[in-house]
Amino acid sequence: MAAPRNIVVETGKLMKDEETAEDSPTSKKPIGAKLDGRFPLTGWEFTVAFSVFLVFSTGLFCIYLTMPAAEYGKLKLPRSISDLRMLKDELGIYANIYPTKFILGYCSTYIFMQTFMIPGTIFMSLLAGALFGVKGIFLVVFNATAGASSCYFLSKLIGRPIVSWLWPEKLKFFQTEIAKRGDKLLNYMLFLRITPTLPNLFINLASPIVDIPFHVFFLATVVGIIPASYITVRAGLALGDLKSVKDLYDLKTLTVLFLIGSISILPTLLKRKRIYE
Repeated sequence: MAAPRNIVVETGKLMKDEETAEDSPTSKKPIGAKLDGRFPLTGWEFTVAFSVFLVFSTGLFCIYLTMPAAEYGKLKLPRSISDLRMLKDELGIYANIYPTKFILGYCSTYIFMQTFMIPGTIFMSLLAGALFGVKGIFLVVFNATAGASSCYFLSKLIGRPIVSWLWPEKLKFFQTEIAKRGDKLLNYMLFLRITPTLPNLFINLASPIVDIPFHVFFLATVVGIIPASYITVRAGLALGDLKSVKDLYDLKTLTVLFLIGSISILPTLLKRKRIYE
């Protein structure tokens, strides 16, 4: 009778080890696994996320402390088109008097918002167009790429449980599509960046989870966000005619973006055609 007892003991030990492995912060949970409504981060992961947020926040606060006080009324982050219209002239004066410090504060704020997925970067992009004209596109592309890269590495640390909790089915789909691409992964990522097929927030968070190399992610981001950034900056130039953020992407604009995006996946389509022939 000793053998059955040993089997029971070993089985219980194995189940306990599996539970411990699932609870470990270093264990990889299956992609798409739901967490039954529980908070997705373990204590260790939450500590890491909070520590990174605290470091970024402290740095941003120190930058704000070094900036000269505004003498033209209360300056604030724009959260709507009406905010932008009211702040445009005041921020323009401030940027002309303190150009270096203004750009430092602008870039730090944009990257912070992009890294921690804080809504409102679209208004920051419009602001670049309103204040700097078409040259603002370089500022927007730099900040958007830097913020997306920071978000990529943050997600590499603690993003898996969050993405699996928020978008389990979308994550499975994304992983399947990435697995199909092989050596044409850059073309596919360019298509996703140029077109609104998947939200940029999801791409930033999910890319390290599905093992997209950083150099592919970086190149696709730098090149792929240029068309949308150009559209946003141009809209910032004509801020008085803009009624809503929804006006940025009408049917004509979306059609152009998809046509540009289609060019990026054309080599993949041609390769498949040659294989089938």
